[in-house]
Amino acid sequence: MVNSEVTLGFKQALAAEAQRLGFAAFGVTSATENSVRAERLGAWLEAGMHGQMEWMEGREHHRRSPQGLWPEARSVIALGMSYAPAGDPLKLAGQPTRGWISAYAQGGDYHDTVKKALKALARWMVAEAEKRGLGQAELKVFVDTAPVMEKPLGQAAGLGWQGKHTNMVSREHGSWLFLGAIYTTLELPTDAEGKDRCGSCDACQTACPTQAFPAPYRLDARRCISYLTIEHKGPVPLEFRAALGNRIYGCDDCLAVCPWNKFAQSAAANKAFLPRAELAAPRLAELLTQDDAGFRRLFSGSPIKRIGRDRFVRNCLYAAGNSGDVAILAQVEQLRGDRNEAVADAAAWAADQLKLA
Repeated sequence: MVNSEVTLGFKQALAAEAQRLGFAAFGVTSATENSVRAERLGAWLEAGMHGQMEWMEGREHHRRSPQGLWPEARSVIALGMSYAPAGDPLKLAGQPTRGWISAYAQGGDYHDTVKKALKALARWMVAEAEKRGLGQAELKVFVDTAPVMEKPLGQAAGLGWQGKHTNMVSREHGSWLFLGAIYTTLELPTDAEGKDRCGSCDACQTACPTQAFPAPYRLDARRCISYLTIEHKGPVPLEFRAALGNRIYGCDDCLAVCPWNKFAQSAAANKAFLPRAELAAPRLAELLTQDDAGFRRLFSGSPIKRIGRDRFVRNCLYAAGNSGDVAILAQVEQLRGDRNEAVADAAAWAADQLKLA
């Protein structure tokens, strides 16, 4: 059996290397199943609150626990990279002619940045484990594209806690963390689970424009603006279109109002996530002209690229309909005949709204 002092020393060195690679939060938890976590996932899926995200249900057995995905896993290294915005993430709420893009998507694609750092840390782990006599370290890295419950694992590893908005909250970084995980066959010392510090606060619940929280700590994705603008295929239900406002990709409302954000330092944010000037407050009139090629050029290297031109222009049309800007009515009318049915439907709705303005 490996000396505990050796594994502790390895973990401390690992934490330092993670920080050097740009991670602001680090912790370790066991890869075994947590029955409470697994039961909550099952209940959420059974209630249909995942909407059109079929992969959540299709791979539930893998998502229930790290060992459900990889039986050989013994420890999970949970990591967080800060994207704390320098300015007010809600500043575009009163600028209806501008497209409002979630703070996390105004810069480079976090998948690329976080995964690159995870892979570098993984290479370091393999070499360092062998050097310290820990044997051959097998591991797998994950960033949001595999059946991994990053938020509950982050809480279990002490990065923070899942707040009432269901996202990770950190005492040091507020609600602004991108999460990643490394599963490994190494047995590492674990950290204490993060303590829930939401208390009686309900700011995130009351801030939601679409009442997507049926109860604290429970999100109905089918009502969530982030889900509706990113994951939802086809026309957005009529009942939510006005509430979208000028949000064209994601929503920061429940995150931005969290009181713990006052401790988050934008200086800790990875420079790769700094907002691109053309995405900080884009004019809707310019976004409505995007064809496939133009969309790909504009959003090269951005997480927005993955939703495609049609879904993006659909979102922009809802924002146009809410803008009250009759100057863009002609542009909206041109999209009534778009080849994509959801875009054409959104254009018809937006045109009707603008004619009433």
